[in-house]
Amino acid sequence: MAKEKFETKLESAKQILETLMNPEITLEESVKAYEKGMSELAQASKMLEEAQIKITEIKSN
Repeated sequence: MAKEKFETKLESAKQILETLMNPEITLEESVKAYEKGMSELAQASKMLEEAQIKITEIKSN
């Protein structure tokens, strides 16, 4: 599996948010979308943290 980009994760979370804002979505669909969105945001956050660590290491060298 190829590593996804940070921007891809954020775009996915944005699309999930739009899905959640749909008044016709069922509760079950909402829960599944919420879980997926939180997963995408957690992965994006981890990518951001890794990038910040790399930047800190570069600055300290």
